[in-house]
Amino acid sequence: MKYLSAILLLTICNVGQAQTTVLKTDTTLGIPQLSFDTNGELKITASVTSSQSDFDFLLGKWKMHNRRLNKRLEDCKDWTEFDSSDENFKILGGKGDMDTYSTTEMPGQEGKLFEGVTLRLFNPKSRLWSLYWVASNVGVLDPPVVGSFENGIGHFFAKDTFKGKNIIVMFRWDARDKNRPVWSQAFSPDNGKTWEWNWYNVSERIK
Repeated sequence: MKYLSAILLLTICNVGQAQTTVLKTDTTLGIPQLSFDTNGELKITASVTSSQSDFDFLLGKWKMHNRRLNKRLEDCKDWTEFDSSDENFKILGGKGDMDTYSTTEMPGQEGKLFEGVTLRLFNPKSRLWSLYWVASNVGVLDPPVVGSFENGIGHFFAKDTFKGKNIIVMFRWDARDKNRPVWSQAFSPDNGKTWEWNWYNVSERIK
């Protein structure tokens, strides 16, 4: 019995360690260099492998573990972890998908239902994905982050504002393990010279 208890404890510790590791920035992954046109708008080109099936791995129901920075662009070092769920389905004959994110553990809104909807659209001409997000506590679509996947990693960018300051928003999808995809978000206050990661989540499919 003592031997069995030791094995169970070791297993639990290893699972916890793996989850902690996955909810940090993978420093082996580079961030694409940003470029801008003469009007200061982002110039984004699709990867050669970009396709409308890139988000197929998200279809279905998921449980998610989140790690969220408490304050953004304030040199904050404190994070909050919480759980959520998500359900994804295809639309527009496969040229898009939608999902609903829900939790009652959102920092600052604990005990209240928080929902978010993501709409993802694939442009067959540019072969770029546009990802739109709207949160239930705001009710307004954020500017879409635009980009594509390459080698199982997707990077998506948008110009936006945060507390009155111009920023670049980046979403990263790490879908190299499609049974345990990782999403993360970062802000840049200096047009991509530096980035602050502020939110991660890892998903596990509900069978």
